Amino acid sequence: MEYFVYIIESEQSGIFYKGYTSYPLLRLEEHNRGQSRYTSGKGPLNMVYLEKMTDKRAALIREKQLKRVNGNYIRRLIISDLNIMGQFISS
Repeated sequence: MEYFVYIIESEQSGIFYKGYTSYPLLRLEEHNRGQSRYTSGKGPLNMVYLEKMTDKRAALIREKQLKRVNGNYIRRLIISDLNIMGQFISS
């Protein structure tokens, strides 16, 4: 099974939310349907960052790291080569 770490951004507030999943597009739909306690009522939400991980443990560690960084770091990460959003959407 594949695991991904993702960052979504609220169009409403500009706040970033981080998580991990095996199904990024389904997870984004769940966030936008209000099925997440942290993002419910904060949409619409857009996935702005996606990083493929080697396994679930690596995904959990990376998610924890991302939850500790500031917005400037996140913005740089979004435009970095680590972000596979473009590749993922087009495949």
